[in-house]
Amino acid sequence: MDWPEVTKYRALVSAQKHREEIILDLYNSTTDDKKGKVQGGMIRDGVSDGQFSQVMLHEVDAIRKEGYLPPITLVIVQKRHHTRLFPADYDNRDSMDKSGNIQPGTVVDTQICHPTEFDFYLNSHVGIQGTIRPTHYHVLFDENNFPTDALQVLTNNLC
Repeated sequence: MDWPEVTKYRALVSAQKHREEIILDLYNSTTDDKKGKVQGGMIRDGVSDGQFSQVMLHEVDAIRKEGYLPPITLVIVQKRHHTRLFPADYDNRDSMDKSGNIQPGTVVDTQICHPTEFDFYLNSHVGIQGTIRPTHYHVLFDENNFPTDALQVLTNNLC
């Protein structure tokens, strides 16, 4: 805890040019009289399939500025898609939640996923009403060498 700073929220605003998808302030460095050199920046919100290479090229580079070299696992999370998952056996009540949706924690990483890329669908929550839409995860970069199951469990636990 950093009392009394714990209750202060900071916002960062950056203007973009019309139709400019690359964030101009991915990395910035300023000097503060009390703290000295302060590094910061923004990350992208909302990434389409066609922007994956831009994220890899620009955002990973921004993280690597100033010699900061942590191992990176870059996962794109997409919620706006049209894929729906349904229980395979409607006669088996254990295969679905009370709304008739697939169980929370269900992962699909074969058949409907990309044949060569690391992607998977995860339903991490109970569906309250209607047919749930699982989240689609694309692992673009993994220097931590997560085993597939371990990354899927971590992703579910973070939800």
